[in-house]
Amino acid sequence: MYSIGTGSVGIVALIAVFSGAVTTVQTAYQLISGLVAKSVIGGIVSDSSMLELGPTITSLVLAGKIGSSIASEIGTMRVTEQIDALEIMGINAPGYLIGPKILGALLTIPLLIILSISLCTIGGMVVGEFTGILTHRQFIEGARSTFQPYNLVFSMTKAVTFSFLISSISAYQGYFVAGGSLEVGKASTQAVVYSSMAILVADYVLAQLML
Repeated sequence: MYSIGTGSVGIVALIAVFSGAVTTVQTAYQLISGLVAKSVIGGIVSDSSMLELGPTITSLVLAGKIGSSIASEIGTMRVTEQIDALEIMGINAPGYLIGPKILGALLTIPLLIILSISLCTIGGMVVGEFTGILTHRQFIEGARSTFQPYNLVFSMTKAVTFSFLISSISAYQGYFVAGGSLEVGKASTQAVVYSSMAILVADYVLAQLML
């Protein structure tokens, strides 16, 4: 949990703040006219943060950071015969090595996504205030007017699903490495690619089923 969660707070926070800021600026560029209230920007940014920017973008970034780390760690243990040694000692290697990583991801990645949603919304509000696009009161008014609790439920469903996909796919790629250091590198790359593809497919499937 410390490695997956605490070690990823910085990059998640940075991406979330700037995602919210860019969304505010681009939404203002596309929508603002004399007929559209500025508070609409707050609703669009907050909803986008919950539905897509927070869970999906954050998970894709974590697939690159956490996925490659899990695959390379377990893969190195495989090629150096540490996993074989565990099995000889009668230890359930998948349960000992993979289980804690999946559990840690399931507990910490949703928390990181909650942080991402919060900072994405705050980043959009702060940039709107400083650039004069809209005041923080207008932003909050728009965010409150469009808020639906179900959006947060949907976001957390995506967070748990993506957490499991990242950790399980990456662990699988590392556990079944055969060869040497070159194969470990390939497994690490495959873990990132396959995890990202699985996230995008699951994103569409969940949206189709739940929205």
